[in-house]
Amino acid sequence: MIAPPPKQYYRLRVLIADDAREARRGTRMMLAMHPGVEVIAIAQNGQQAVELAQLHHPDIAIMDINMPEMDGISAMRRISQSQSQTVFIIISGEDDPHTKQAAVDAGALDFLPKPFTYEELDTALRRAARGWMAKRQRAVQAAQPNRPAPPDRETLTRLAQEYSQARRSDTQALIVYERLANFPGCELRWLMTLAMTYVIRQDWGKLRALAEKLERSKST
Repeated sequence: MIAPPPKQYYRLRVLIADDAREARRGTRMMLAMHPGVEVIAIAQNGQQAVELAQLHHPDIAIMDINMPEMDGISAMRRISQSQSQTVFIIISGEDDPHTKQAAVDAGALDFLPKPFTYEELDTALRRAARGWMAKRQRAVQAAQPNRPAPPDRETLTRLAQEYSQARRSDTQALIVYERLANFPGCELRWLMTLAMTYVIRQDWGKLRALAEKLERSKST
C-alpha cells in the first residue's frame, strides 16, 4: 500500500473523473484500500471534473481521456491553470503510444491503460505522491521571502565592539561573538570575550569546547 503522507501534511486528496460507472466504482474501491488517500470528488465528464477541481482542490486527479462534454486531456489543462500543484494520472482504454505521449505532453505524471490492476494503480499512486510532495515543497520554498546574507566579518566586528562596550551577554550578543569566533584567525580578544560570556551564562559545556578548540589551534 502507498505510505501515508508525512504528518505535517493531510491525506492525499483524490479526484476521479470517468464517464463509465463501473470504472468509477472500481477505481473508488481500489483507492479505499489506501490509508494515505481520500477520494474527495467523483466526476462523470471533463467539464464536471474542472468544476469539482475548482471546488475541492485535489492533490491527485485520476482522469479518463474519452469523456463527454470535455475530454480528459483538455480538462487536465484547464485544471492545471488554477491548480498548479495537482498531479494527474491519465487512464484510457486506448493503450497506444500516441495516446500515452499526448497525455504526458499535456502534463500527466502517469498513464494507465484500462483495465488496470490494483498493483498498477498502487505504483502510479506512489509516483503521484512523490510528485505532489515535490510540487508542494517547491511552492513553499518559492513563497518564502529571500533570506538576507549572513553578516560579514566587518559587520560582526563592529557589532561585537558595541556589545562588549555595553557589557552585553544576552543571546543576540552571544550569537555575534560565536559567529565572529568561527572566522579563521579570529582575534584573541573576541575569543576571550566569548569565553567570558559563556562564564556569565554558566554555559560550561560550550566553554570547555572553546578551550579545547584553542588548545588544538596552539598545537597546529
